[in-house]
Amino acid sequence: MTTTPSGLRDRAAEYALLPLRLFLGITFVYAGLDKLTDTAFLSATGDGSIAQQMEAVRDSAALPGLIEFASQNPVAVGMAMAVGELAVGLGALAGLLTRVAALGGALISLSLWLTISWQTTPYYYGNDLVYLVAWMPLILAGAPALSLDALLHRRRRRRPRAPRASRARSGRNRVTASSS
Repeated sequence: MTTTPSGLRDRAAEYALLPLRLFLGITFVYAGLDKLTDTAFLSATGDGSIAQQMEAVRDSAALPGLIEFASQNPVAVGMAMAVGELAVGLGALAGLLTRVAALGGALISLSLWLTISWQTTPYYYGNDLVYLVAWMPLILAGAPALSLDALLHRRRRRRPRAPRASRARSGRNRVTASSS
């Protein structure tokens, strides 16, 4: 079997986002698990708590109102952040609802950039901005290779679709049969 240069380019393009997806997925799963297993983080007070972290960045955040709002229930915010990171990471790793997971990852990264990382100078030292930008290709392209999204897409394409009138009749017949 010979592969043409354009065939190799097509194959490389299909798998180009896989390393990014794996990196972001692993990183967000790790971040979520790290928060969920850190009792100091998930407490309302004390060293290393989310409340302490919020207090430390309140005055330097781009959106201090967001910090004020989150400070009203820091443990719930910390739990939501951890579960969100875990869900986003697992979605990216499995390639399931990849665009939705990537949008979630971008929103988490944006909120962290505008609150925690905002005061970092120069800006490129703050990693949350980099994560925000890194999610963009996955929002745009999804997960075309080695993903549940791709598997589901292939299955839908293979399944023959009945003509529209036939689907409508069969739907009415099922409703009639089930209502008898």
